[in-house]
This record gives sequence, structure tokens and C-alpha cells, in this order.
Amino acid sequence: MSYFRKLTQETTRLTQMLGREDKWLIVINADPDAMASALALKRIMVHRVAEVGIAHVNEVKRPDNLAMMRFLRIPTQMLTAQVRTQYDHFAMVDSQPHHHPDFKSCSFSIVIDHHPITAASPVTARFVDIRPDYGSVSTILTEYLYNLRIRPGKLLATALVYGIKADTQSFERHFLEADVKAFSYLTKSADMTLVRKIIHSEYHRRWLKFFSKAFRKMRFVGQKGLFVYMDTLESADILVMLADFFTRVHGLSWNMLCGIVKKQVVVIFRGDGIGRNMGQMAAKLFGDVGSAGGHRGAARAEIELAKFGDKSVEEVLYRRLTGSKLPGKEKCPLTA
Repeated sequence: MSYFRKLTQETTRLTQMLGREDKWLIVINADPDAMASALALKRIMVHRVAEVGIAHVNEVKRPDNLAMMRFLRIPTQMLTAQVRTQYDHFAMVDSQPHHHPDFKSCSFSIVIDHHPITAASPVTARFVDIRPDYGSVSTILTEYLYNLRIRPGKLLATALVYGIKADTQSFERHFLEADVKAFSYLTKSADMTLVRKIIHSEYHRRWLKFFSKAFRKMRFVGQKGLFVYMDTLESADILVMLADFFTRVHGLSWNMLCGIVKKQVVVIFRGDGIGRNMGQMAAKLFGDVGSAGGHRGAARAEIELAKFGDKSVEEVLYRRLTGSKLPGKEKCPLTA
């Protein structure tokens, strides 16, 4: 019996798409799972095509992502028009073409993902493998490597281990037996010391001030929800950091962290995976005005700031969430 499920048809179709003269660019919205998956797909392609590169559409500022890139030598670069013209084929991992405006500049032939599929935005690439039940795309790419008899080296195995760990929140968020099997298989080749170094690089010192601001601005929604509007921020990663932090607060089952980042209103959702489905919640609240969706325990929405006109962004977001007017300022529960 095979350790992983057989992907004979998938690997045959995938490898048949890779020509010796082809130049492939793997495009990602860089986070641990996306970077690890891109590195794995590059390993599959590298001896089958003329050239393969990795490019990201987002600014990489989170310390753990920067540490991952540095320690594991992930050769990703910012996607620009100049970079794009150097390649004639495009692949995507851990995203779908409608997830980010900058993806529209590429015509994708390969899409491998684990985010839910929406009827409003079907994926029409030549090769599509989307498995919403999987905890990480790193697991999917590990299965491809195994089926192609490619044993990942130390750095690739370490990247995939961290990708699985990050997207399943160390198996506290949704995962399958396949994710556990992949993690176990990869740890035999991975450098767990490097994994710990990446984990311990989670916060910028200058970000600590945002915890204080979040505590002052947080508003409870019912008995188990939390809403926090953080005004203008340098990076959406700050919202992700805070949203992940609030998931550890006893008695809260979900939170919604919001802010303005470069003329985009970004909303980050986190849940315990038991109650509300965050992906459905994001799509219901903001799918009509921007890109919105995600998993049961984690989701994201992005709306152009211009769509709010002269209205208060905080007021509009709160009203969409609760159906009621934003209440007056409350005392911080930590000091009341």
C-alpha cells in the first residue's frame, strides 16, 4: 500500500505540460505555505524546463516569513511587468486567480490550491488541482513529490514542514490525515532547528505598539466575537498577527481585525473552527464589494478604499458585521 494516495493521472498530466524550452514563473501571495509549495513545484519543474522562477505579489514584511526566506534560501522576487516578460508560462500555488488584483496580469496554466472554490469565480487553467479539505498546499505538493519519486532535500523538507505547521496552526486548525502523514514523512529530512528559528522570529519590535492600540479599540460582538478597527497600517501582516493573538483568548470563538493598507481596506477573520465558518462569513459580508473568502477557521477580505466614499470605514464595517450603528467608545476592558 502506498504511503500517500496515488496521483498517476495528475503527475502524468502535469509533467506533460512541461516542455524543455519553456520558461515558467510560479506566482504566489507569499506566506509560509505558499513559499514552501512554490519551492516544491519548482523542484518538480527544474529539470524538465529551461527556466523556473518564483514571484510574489505582496510585500513580505512579517519576520517569520523573512526568516523563512533567508534560512531556507527561497528565491522569490516581487512580481513586476519586467519580471513577467521574462517568462512564457505561469503557475500558481496556494491561491486562485481572483484572490489578488495583481494576479490578473498573468494567464495561469497551472493552479494548485486548497482554498474553497466559488461558483462566481471558477478556475479555468489547463491544470487545476484544488482540494479544500486539505489543511495545506504543502501537503498536496508533498504528495506530488512522493508520486514522482523525488525525495525532498533538507531545505525543501524544512520549508514544507513549516508550511504545514503554519497553515494548520500546529494541527489546531482544520487538517486531514494526509497532512499528518506529510508532516511525519518530511520531518525525517527536515532541519527542525531551523523551524524553531523561524517560529521565534514572529514579531518586529516596532509592532508591539499595535497590541496596545488593539486593546484600546476592541469591541465585543455578542458573547464570543471581537471587532477591532486599526485605522491605517503599514502592512496587513499586523492584522494577521493580532487576529492570531486574539484566537488564544479564552471565551472568544471568532474575531475580525480591520485596517487600511495602501488604499485597500483589509479585513482578517479568525475563528475556532467550531462555530462560525470564517470563509463563508467573509464572503457573505464583503463578497459583493471586494474579494472575500477563505477557510472555516481563517479568512480575508479586501475592498478598495474608494468604495467607502466619505463614509467612516469603521462605521461601515461594523454596521455590515452587526447590522447596527457603531456604539460610543468603550473603556478598555483591561483598565476598566
